[in-house]
Amino acid sequence: MSTHQSPQAAAPVPGPNTGGGTPDARQLRAILVTVSIALMAVIASVSGLNVAQTHLAVEFGASQTTVLWIINVYTLALSALLLPLGAIGDRVGRKPMLITGLIIFGAAGVVAGLAPSAGVMIAARVAAGVSAAMIMPITLAVITSTFPEEERGKAIGVWTGVAGGGGILGMFLSALLVDVADWRWLFVLPVVLSVVALAMTLKSVPDSRERPSHSFDAVGAVVFAIAVTGLIFVLQEGPERGWTALVTLLALAVGIVAATAFVAWQLHRRDAALLDVRLFRERGLASGSVTLLVVFGVQAGIAVVLFPFFQAVLGWSGLLSTVAMMPMAVMMMAASGLAPKLAGRIGARSTMAVGVALAAIGLALMALFVSVDGGYLSILAGMLAMGVGMGLSMTPSTEAITGSLPRAKQGVASALNDVTREFGTALGVAMLGALLADGYRGAIDGRLDGIPDAAADTAREGIANAVEVAPTTGGHAQAVIHAAQQSFVEGWQRSMWVGAAVMTVLLLYVALRGPENTRPLEPDTEAAPGTGVADSVAAR
Repeated sequence: MSTHQSPQAAAPVPGPNTGGGTPDARQLRAILVTVSIALMAVIASVSGLNVAQTHLAVEFGASQTTVLWIINVYTLALSALLLPLGAIGDRVGRKPMLITGLIIFGAAGVVAGLAPSAGVMIAARVAAGVSAAMIMPITLAVITSTFPEEERGKAIGVWTGVAGGGGILGMFLSALLVDVADWRWLFVLPVVLSVVALAMTLKSVPDSRERPSHSFDAVGAVVFAIAVTGLIFVLQEGPERGWTALVTLLALAVGIVAATAFVAWQLHRRDAALLDVRLFRERGLASGSVTLLVVFGVQAGIAVVLFPFFQAVLGWSGLLSTVAMMPMAVMMMAASGLAPKLAGRIGARSTMAVGVALAAIGLALMALFVSVDGGYLSILAGMLAMGVGMGLSMTPSTEAITGSLPRAKQGVASALNDVTREFGTALGVAMLGALLADGYRGAIDGRLDGIPDAAADTAREGIANAVEVAPTTGGHAQAVIHAAQQSFVEGWQRSMWVGAAVMTVLLLYVALRGPENTRPLEPDTEAAPGTGVADSVAAR
C-alpha cells in the first residue's frame, strides 16, 4: 500500500522566509540549532522537577499525591495533545505553531517559578504541557520538511540525541540549581532556552504548511486525547494509588474503549484520518514505533533503578547521582550522531539491530556485575553499552517513522514519534519500577529477623524507608541498612534481567520485521519535487 499523497492533494505552502528555495548549509545549521534548543527546553522540563519533590511538598504544604500531580500533569497534557497539535501545525504553518508554543511555554515557566500555591503551579504545568505539545512535534517536522534528503539523517541523529540524552542533562542542571540556589530557579533554564529558541525561530526557521484535501479530523483528535489521557494516567497513578483501585480501573477502561474507538474511526475516515492506522502494516512505521516504545521504556526504567542505587546504596547526593548518569547520556548522544553514517554503510535495520543488541548486553552486564561492594564501577560498563545501544537504535527508528508518512503528514509523523516515546517512558517506569519493588520486598523478608516489627514493616516499603528507619532500631541499624542494600541489588538484578529479555525479543523482531536495508541517496541526488520523505526510505 502506498503511503504517499499526490503533490496536488497536499502541496507545501512556502512561508515568507523560505524564498522558494532550499536553505544553504549555514541556514540549515541555524535551523538545527534552533529546533534543538527548543526541544531541550521541553525535554528538560519533563524530568527537572523530579529532583525537587521534597522542596515542593514543604513549600506548598502539599501531599505526595499533589506533588506527583505537579510533576505528572505536564507529561499528561503533552502526551494527550501531541498528535492533534502536530496535525494542526501541518495545516496552519509549522513556524507560527512553533512561535506560539514557545511564547506560551516561556510564560508558563515564569508563572510556575513564581507560583504562590500548588493550584497555580498545577495550572502553569498544564499550560506548559499544552505548549510543549505544540513545540515538540514541530521541531522534528521542521527538520523532515526542510532538510534535503542527503542531510536529513544527520539532522535527525542530532534531534534524537537531544531527545534521548537531554532529559539526563536537564536533570543534572536542575539538581545543580537546587543544590546551589533554590528549587524555583529550576524554571530559569527552560524559560531562557525558550526565549533563545524564539529569537532564533523568528530569524532562521522557514515556514511550511500543507494544503490538505479534507477537513481536520476533530473527532479523531478528541478521542485520541481521551485514550492517551486514560492510559498515561493508569501508568503514572497505578503505582501510587494501586493497580486495583477504582479510579485506576476506570481510567484503564476509558483508555482502552477510547483507543478502540479511535482505531475504528480512523479506519472509517481512511485517507481523511488524523492518523491512517493502515500504515502500521508496513515495516518502517511498525518497527520504528515498537523499537522506540521499548528502548525509551527501558531507558526510563533504568533511571528509576539507578537513582536509588546511587543515593541509598552508595550514599551519594542528588547532584552526584545525576553526574553519575552523564556517561550514559553522553554515549547516547554521540551514538545518535554516528547512527546515520553506520546506517549508510550497513542499512537501517542492521543499525537498529546492533543498537538493540548492545542495549541488551548492557542490561545483562549490569545484572551480572552489580554489587554493593563493587559500587559505581560494577555498573559503568553496562551503562556505557546501554548508552551506545540506545543511541544507535533511536535515530533509524525515528527516520523509519517519519519516512513512512508523506510530507503533508510530517507534523503527525513527528507527533507519533513523540507519543511513542512518552508511552514507552511511562510504561518502563511503571513496569521496571514495580519489578524492582517486588524483588526488593521478596528479598528483604528473610533478612529482618530480630528487627522490631514496626521498623521491619517500614523497611519493607523500600530502601529509602529502610535507611530512614534504621537509626531507630538501636544496635540493629547497620544490619537493617545492609539488608536493604543487598535486597535492593537483588531486586535490581531481577528487573535488569527482565529488561534484557524484553530487548532480546525486540532484537528478534527488528531482525525479522525491521525496515529494509536500503542505500541512502548520494549527495548529488535530489528528491523529485513534491515527493514525501518516504520516497527514499522505502521502509516497507
